[in-house]
Amino acid sequence: MWKEENNRLKRTFQFKNFNEAFGFMTRVALIAEKMDHHPYWTNVYNTVIIELSTHDAGDVVTDKDHKLAKAIDQLL
Repeated sequence: MWKEENNRLKRTFQFKNFNEAFGFMTRVALIAEKMDHHPYWTNVYNTVIIELSTHDAGDVVTDKDHKLAKAIDQLL
């Protein structure tokens, strides 16, 4: 579940292993590039943490972030 905190939309994803986590990140990267809206994210082994905010709007959560979050959720 996405949570809005400190002007960012955040969610932690856990997968079975690193390969699944990295595959997910690759699919997110393709969507983010197409939307021209790129996440801040980290990955350690099977865990991916994504934080979304819109730099052009002053690093706050906007409709662009919610649209990308929805697109990411559809990958699951």
